[in-house]
Amino acid sequence: MLAVLSPGQGSQKPGFLNPWLDLAGAEARLRWWSALAGVDLIHLGTEADADEIKDTARTQPLLVAAALLAAEHLPMHDVRVVAGHSVGELGAAALAGVLPAEAAVTLAGVRGREMAAACALEPTGMAAVLGGDPDEVLAALETHGLHPANRNGAGQIVAAGAIAGLEKLAVEPPTRARVIRLKVAGAFHTPYMAPAEAALAGVAGGVTVADPARVLLSNLDGAPVGYGREAVQRLVRQVTAPVRWDLCMRTLVDLGVTGVVELPPAGTLAGLVKRELKGDGAPEIVTLNTPDDLPAARSLIARHGGGGVARPSASGFRVVVSPAAGVFTPVAELTEGAGVHAGQVVGHVAARQGRVEVTAHDSGLLTEWLAHHDDPVAPGQPLVRIGGSH
Repeated sequence: MLAVLSPGQGSQKPGFLNPWLDLAGAEARLRWWSALAGVDLIHLGTEADADEIKDTARTQPLLVAAALLAAEHLPMHDVRVVAGHSVGELGAAALAGVLPAEAAVTLAGVRGREMAAACALEPTGMAAVLGGDPDEVLAALETHGLHPANRNGAGQIVAAGAIAGLEKLAVEPPTRARVIRLKVAGAFHTPYMAPAEAALAGVAGGVTVADPARVLLSNLDGAPVGYGREAVQRLVRQVTAPVRWDLCMRTLVDLGVTGVVELPPAGTLAGLVKRELKGDGAPEIVTLNTPDDLPAARSLIARHGGGGVARPSASGFRVVVSPAAGVFTPVAELTEGAGVHAGQVVGHVAARQGRVEVTAHDSGLLTEWLAHHDDPVAPGQPLVRIGGSH
């Protein structure tokens, strides 16, 4: 099985889009997306220096556009799993069929502008904490009033919050850990971004969405998302919630992913996967940075992809799927023929990351249990069929 990954902020490099403009239609596509995002994507990707492209308002739509532009030259019909890191989730959602590419780029523009505005409200920042015991690192963050904004696996947790707290953390680092301040505008993925989350929600609520056509992993908990509207709600929530890339990588293992393609600007996520997923089961990886890398990426997809993923629905029915790998327990009071409503808990999965609730995404009649008490389940596995209305 093959996964395509879309990188997040911090992966950009000056001039990284230059070689892509040689492809037919690329420049016109970027001009159209520039109009939607409210920034000049061609300038940012070809002529802008490092300082200009680290501006959150510019970087976020640039990264989403770059990933989608490159993906147009891949046989995505053979790709079964997609995931993105932070703003990269917008690109992944488009590749999963949840959003049109135009909507993903537009939302990235809104997200970037609003997060930049939130950063200006008070002085905050971020720092990478490398090494150390994870529990001790998290305890140290709490001591200094900081938030674990990114849990990236491979011994890396990113702290975020007030500048004073970051300075104290640097002076008193956790045992066997290094603290490296990051050159970012503020505390992303923390409550400091609440104004940006509210603004993005106001726009995202008007976007027409579809259910994923392939497995789409969420940064909130690493779980596959079965429904389009839920995917967009999670994208909005992610503005203030931690990025759990560590759990996304666990799900790649649970799904049996054997090949990974990282979209441009590639390298960051590939590095995390290499450091975290080692040994005989380590996936084969291609970093797609220029059109010269396309043959290798297509070859990897041909060898590890295929099979397709059906949407978790059928004519007249909706199927609730497992959000994680683990052991399933249905709600005992719910029997076949019972009425359920959207958002109702129908069971839970005892997973490695803890108890994960399973909720219905539509109202209707519980037509058939597809998994039963104490059944082992995989991410994306159908659990219950809901049909009709009540």
